[in-house]
Amino acid sequence: MVQLGIDRLLLTAWDWKARRIGFVTNNAAVTSNFEASRKALIRNGFNVVRLFSPEHGLDTTGPDGHFMGNTMDNLTGLPVVSLYGEKLAPDQKDFEDLDIILIDLPDIGSRFYTYLWTLTYVLEAGARYGKKLIVLDRPNPISGNLLLAEGPMLDEVNAASFIGRWAIPVRHSCTIGELSYYFNMERKIGCDLQVVTCTGWRRHMFHPDWSESFVPASPAINTFETALLYPCLCFLEATNISEGRGTAVPFRVAGAPWINAGELANIFNDNIKTAVVAREVDFVPEVGRYAGNSCKGIILHVTDRYQFHAVKTGLLLIKLIMDTYKGRFEWAPYKTLVNGKGENHLTLLLGQLDAEDFFKLPFEGFKEELDSYVSNGNWRERVEPILLYED
Repeated sequence: MVQLGIDRLLLTAWDWKARRIGFVTNNAAVTSNFEASRKALIRNGFNVVRLFSPEHGLDTTGPDGHFMGNTMDNLTGLPVVSLYGEKLAPDQKDFEDLDIILIDLPDIGSRFYTYLWTLTYVLEAGARYGKKLIVLDRPNPISGNLLLAEGPMLDEVNAASFIGRWAIPVRHSCTIGELSYYFNMERKIGCDLQVVTCTGWRRHMFHPDWSESFVPASPAINTFETALLYPCLCFLEATNISEGRGTAVPFRVAGAPWINAGELANIFNDNIKTAVVAREVDFVPEVGRYAGNSCKGIILHVTDRYQFHAVKTGLLLIKLIMDTYKGRFEWAPYKTLVNGKGENHLTLLLGQLDAEDFFKLPFEGFKEELDSYVSNGNWRERVEPILLYED
C-alpha cells in the first residue's frame, strides 16, 4: 500500500504544528482517503493560516492559462493567495508572518505542467525570506522509470518560460519532492528544505498500480490515461489541430474538421507500431480550438505503458499530419496569462530555439533524427544523488 507524504505527515507528532503555517495546495491534493489535504491538516491540529494556489486556482476549475485572483476558501475560511494572477511568486508580505511553508501539489510528470514551476518560485521565496519549506511528496502518476524519461532538455538561454524554467526533460520521471531537492541543489537556491516521502511506491509503478481512483489534477487532466498521453499530445497546442480540450477525452484525441479520420488512423498505425494504437474518432469540442465544430481524427490507446515513448510519439504524429495535410496544417499561437500573444509556443513546449525548424526535415530524415532530438542526455546521472525511491 502506498502512503502519501500528507498521510505520513498526519501520523507524526511535529513540534511545529502550532506555529503559523502557509500551505501551497489545491483541491487535487488529497489524502489516501480522499480528504482535502488542507482540511485534514486543520482537523489534525496544524495551525494553517494562509493558503496559496497554483494555476487553475484552489478549486482546480480555472481554465488553462487564465488569470486567477486572490479569494477565500469556502472549505476552511482561509485567505487564498493566487500564484497565477497578479504574481507568480510569493512576496515578502505573503511570508513575513509565517513560520513554516508546506507544499502539497499533484504534479503529473511533464515539464510543461505548471505546478512544478510554482514550486520553484516558492523555493526561491523560502530562501529569500528565511522560511523552512516542507514538501509533501506524491508518486509520479506516469511512473518514475528513468528509462522512460524523454527530452529534449530545456534550453534555458533561449526557451525558458513558466512552462519550463530550468533544464529538465519533457518527461522527467521524478517526483515533485525529488525535483525540489534537485533544484535546491543544482540551482544553489539555499532553501531550508525537507521532503516528507511516500512509502510503498517504487519507480516502475504507474498510478493504476496503487490506486483505482484518479483525482483530476486540473480541468483537462481528468484521468490517468490523459496524464499518460499529456506529454504526447500537448504539443498540438502549438498547431491548428484540436487536442480535445472541451471534450471528455482531452489530450487523448487529435483532430480537425478537414482531417480524414480513417486515413490518419491508418497512417499512424503504419508508422508507429509499438505500445500505442490509433482509432478513428469524431468529436465536437465545447471550448477551445474548433469549439462547436465537428472534428475528425484519432483517439490514442496506450497498449503497453512500459514501452510507450510519449514525446517521440507526439512529435511523429505532428510530422505525419503536417506531411499528409500540406496546405491545411499550420503552426498556431497559444495565448495564456504568461504568454499574452501566444508566440513561439512550440519552442516553449519543447524547450528548443526555433523548434518548428526540426519539422522541415524530410520524413525519413526526421525519423532518423528523432531519437537524438528527444534524448534526455545524462538525466539519470544528474538526478541520481537526489532520488528518494528504489527501482
